[in-house]
Amino acid sequence: MKNNITGTNLLAIGYSEGKILGLALEILKENFTEVEEADLLALLKKVKDYPESFLDDEKLAPLAELIIAENNTELDDTISLNNLSKDYRIFGESYIEEGARKQMNIAMKLPVTVAGALMPDAHQGYGLPIGGVLATNNSIIPYGVGVDIGCRMALSIFDIPEKHYFGKDDKYKRELIAFTKFGAGREFRGFERADHEVMESEAFQATPLLRGLHAKAWAQLGTSGGGNHFVEWGIIDFAERDEILNIDKGRYVALLTHSGSRGLGATIAGHYTKVAKQLCKLPDDAANLAYLNLNSAEGQEYWIAMNLAGDYASACHEVIHKRLTKAIGAKVLAKVENHHNFAWKETLNGEEVIVHRKGATPAAKGVMGIIPGSMTAPGFLVRGKGEVESIHSASHGAGRLMSRSKAIKNITKAEMKAVLKDHGVTLIGAGLDEAPMAYKDIHQVMAAQQDLVDVVAKFEPKMVRMADDGSRED
Repeated sequence: MKNNITGTNLLAIGYSEGKILGLALEILKENFTEVEEADLLALLKKVKDYPESFLDDEKLAPLAELIIAENNTELDDTISLNNLSKDYRIFGESYIEEGARKQMNIAMKLPVTVAGALMPDAHQGYGLPIGGVLATNNSIIPYGVGVDIGCRMALSIFDIPEKHYFGKDDKYKRELIAFTKFGAGREFRGFERADHEVMESEAFQATPLLRGLHAKAWAQLGTSGGGNHFVEWGIIDFAERDEILNIDKGRYVALLTHSGSRGLGATIAGHYTKVAKQLCKLPDDAANLAYLNLNSAEGQEYWIAMNLAGDYASACHEVIHKRLTKAIGAKVLAKVENHHNFAWKETLNGEEVIVHRKGATPAAKGVMGIIPGSMTAPGFLVRGKGEVESIHSASHGAGRLMSRSKAIKNITKAEMKAVLKDHGVTLIGAGLDEAPMAYKDIHQVMAAQQDLVDVVAKFEPKMVRMADDGSRED
């Protein structure tokens, strides 16, 4: 008697298409041609459900081993990228490095990506390139925001004409050193400590992580950290009166600061990037773009933490500006502040999206921003035009031309000193990795974004303070 068992019969008792089904049919054909079909199906059902019991069975052991091996194979829960990268606009395309383009191309393949753009100061980073703007559908990418959450520029324009700055270098230098603190891990202690309402924020009680960071954040309130962060005195030039700011044509003393959320933001970024990578497994080349759904508990936790870090970064600038304004006895005519390394809920083409700006300045219509050059190149006070193709964004600076390591190898102290002298800039701190030559030409960058912003005024650095350790961060 010959059995007529087919693959359909095996599928009916729980087998699946594939190697196991094929092997089972082969074993039946070679060894069980004279057994009743009902008995065979019952036997094969047992092998499927209890394969360990058949490892010593001369005929069925190969089938049992294959079933056990498949049962022990973890399901691949890697999220696939789209085959094609969505189209996106590159501003200043002719001088954007290939590494930044490749990173942006990968970001544009994420299943949650809606739109993207690359700013003219773009260069390679981690995950999303620095200078990258990415709009996503209800998802937040911790590394798309970056490590220094809420890093920002803040500008105070004083009622001090340019002529009253020169000849008072000692005074401005003394106050700059007295009321700023730079370097990784640096803190204010005792009576030096600042106070700000942000330290009373309920968000610090939202999670154990944030509660544990409260003391460190308070100690670092009003400090600037390392890397490319700075506090500088300069002259701002209004070629014509600006009605919105109510500032007449002229050249005024101004204070410009650049720093972020210090250890608070760095710790939040590290923690939630790890969480995102555990929950959102992407292919290796996209691993740093792991995202959190904003409807999830983890997504909501990060959203709260990110916004707290942004508020804290703003508070740090407020402390610095208040202290230095009081120290020089000035009146503030206007203050402008903008931030990057952040994510916003915005409407794009009628759809609510999460816009990540990793090293990009918000430039919606009428929105003010500051785009710095380098310690010797001018910065620009700008007003956004609201260009949709840039996702209402502009560059956040000149952008790096050389990596930090390349700058240290290729630029000498003598060369850096000569450039500073040529531009009449006093430098306190900073390493060769922050030398002006390590940055792109700010004029070229500004020319590439004439459709994104209008220039309101030009800022010329005169006295710059940065961390002595150059590139170190928290």
